Amino acid sequence: MSDAGQESPLQRFFATATGVCPADEAGVTLGERAFLGHLNIRGNPSDQQFLDAVEGATGVGLPLEPNTTAENGDLAALWLGPDEWLVLTAPDSAASTSEALRDALTGRFAAVTDVSGGQTVISLRGRHARDVLAKGCTLDLHPRAFGVGQCAQSHLAKALVTIRQVGDEPSFEVIVRRSFGEYLALWLRDAGLEYGLVVNASG
Repeated sequence: MSDAGQESPLQRFFATATGVCPADEAGVTLGERAFLGHLNIRGNPSDQQFLDAVEGATGVGLPLEPNTTAENGDLAALWLGPDEWLVLTAPDSAASTSEALRDALTGRFAAVTDVSGGQTVISLRGRHARDVLAKGCTLDLHPRAFGVGQCAQSHLAKALVTIRQVGDEPSFEVIVRRSFGEYLALWLRDAGLEYGLVVNASG
C-alpha cells in the first residue's frame, strides 16, 4: 500500500483487517484507491473561457449540473457547488495536471488547490454496497434517485464525505479526509459483515 515512499491512510487497516468471508460469498467488497490526485477548482461557471481553459488543461469538461460527474480516461471531475469542483487524477499525474491548470488559468478569477495529501478514496462494490452506505447516510441512494455519473456530499457515519457511483454493480467511491479514513473503513467493515464482506486493498 505504499507508493514512492508514501503510506496509504488505510495501510494499517488493511494489514489488520479481519472477519471477512470467501470472495465467492461476498455481498460487498471494501478497498481503497490510494494516492490519487485531488485538485480543488474554484471559478465562474458562466465564464466560458474559464471552462475552456480547464478542459484544455485536463481533457475533461467541468460538469455544470449539480451533483454530477464527468470523466475522461483516468480523470474525473465532480461538481461540489455552483463554483467548485474536484478533479481526481491518476497518482503520477497530479502535479503535472495541477501545473497545467494553473498555467491555463493565469490571469483569470479562478483558483486551483492541490488537496491530494489530505484525502483518500474508499471503494465499495457489490450487490449490497448500497445497503451498507444506507446504514450511515441520509442520501437517497436508490437507483431511481442516484446512479452512475452522480455524486453528492453528505455525512457517512458522522464523517463528511463525497460519494459518487462509478458502476452499476453497484460500485461507489467515497472521498473522505485522510484523518477520517481508517475510522470510516472500520465502520464500513462492521456495517458490511452481515452481507458477507471481502477486504481488498487494491480496491
